[in-house]
Amino acid sequence: MTLLEDLQWRGLIADCTDLDALAKRLNEGPVTLYCGFDPTGDSLHVGHLMGQLTLRRFQLAGHHPLPLAGGATGMIGDPGGKSAERNLLSREQLDHNLACIKRQLSRLLDFETSTNPARLVDNATWTSGLSYLDFLRDIGKHFSVNVMVAKDSVRSRMEGDNGISYTEFSYMLLQAHDFYHLRQTHHCELQIGGSDQWGNITAGTDLIRKKLGVPAWGLTFPLITKSDGTKFGKTEGGAVWLDPEKTSPYRFYQFFINTEDSMVSLYLRKFTLLPRAEIEVLEAKHTANPGAREAHKALAREVTTLVHGQSACDDAMRASEIMFGGGLDGIGESVFNDVVGEIPTKDLERAKLEAAGTPLTELLVHAGLCPSKGQARKDLEGGGIYLNNIRATEAGRAVTTDDLLFGKYLLLRKGKRTYAVLRVA
Repeated sequence: MTLLEDLQWRGLIADCTDLDALAKRLNEGPVTLYCGFDPTGDSLHVGHLMGQLTLRRFQLAGHHPLPLAGGATGMIGDPGGKSAERNLLSREQLDHNLACIKRQLSRLLDFETSTNPARLVDNATWTSGLSYLDFLRDIGKHFSVNVMVAKDSVRSRMEGDNGISYTEFSYMLLQAHDFYHLRQTHHCELQIGGSDQWGNITAGTDLIRKKLGVPAWGLTFPLITKSDGTKFGKTEGGAVWLDPEKTSPYRFYQFFINTEDSMVSLYLRKFTLLPRAEIEVLEAKHTANPGAREAHKALAREVTTLVHGQSACDDAMRASEIMFGGGLDGIGESVFNDVVGEIPTKDLERAKLEAAGTPLTELLVHAGLCPSKGQARKDLEGGGIYLNNIRATEAGRAVTTDDLLFGKYLLLRKGKRTYAVLRVA
């Protein structure tokens, strides 16, 4: 199976300027390609994984990836997919964001291989010194305003309540200039991006054809949405970030393991580097027994390992096991803290656990797991109460400081999945 055939099987091709010609070119030998990432924040999110993973697929096939950090275009903002003007960032904010994003890009792309290493480029290096008059004369004259206005991203903004500024209207020219510059300096023949970038990408291929008279291609992948059509990568708590300080590896793992059944096959194809044969086996198992969740576990494991590394993935899996009643032997405090962040937590005075301690029935009421001590006794006698994931059945059970995890936590559970944490101060 060729690279393009694999991308088609995974559903990763939305549009291509000339798919047959690109296939022929790829068969002739390695190409250089680029994908841009605008540093509008100090972290990318899971929606940006498509670009990084597609670059990685090309790199694994022997091609030369150029991840582009948009130090120049990030100061303006792409109007595509936005209903209002972006806030302009200061140079200091942009420099900070660029440094953070560069670290994230290096997790998925190989910058060290001696054969086809990824090379990070920043469009500020070739744009910052370009004068406005030179840009109008050398680049602007090749664009028709009629064609630019016809682009979906521009037209939708012009028809909206807020309109579009000349600043954002110029974004298309700047991105086209990036492709033109990389074609000249790095022999870059292919630009990839989300389907909302189609107009900007074709502007670049047109500019290269007009000014250089050489071929260049554009290829887009579909934007990922959830089954209800809402934006992928959003939760009740906000975006799912690639920065572990913003979204812990445990929460990242949970995001993917909680994928809707109807979407798990699609996500396996798009977000993992697993081979087709292995994915098809997982799909068959999911169809036969979706309750086993083998496909979900494989998806969460593969993506978390790609983004955060094997060690962080192992910790996330162990934290996940705690939520399913797994034992706590060997669990580190940092892993347990990830769990605490997902469970209702209440404070408890240490004095209550000293000496003879406090009855477990009282703590169950304090934690909100039982409405009364009488109900707590019934739940205990019925075998439905767990202390630190160990079943407790004695109605008179007292809890002391000896029961504390890491000297400050009690993990309480009622039934299979209703948890509470008491934090002792």
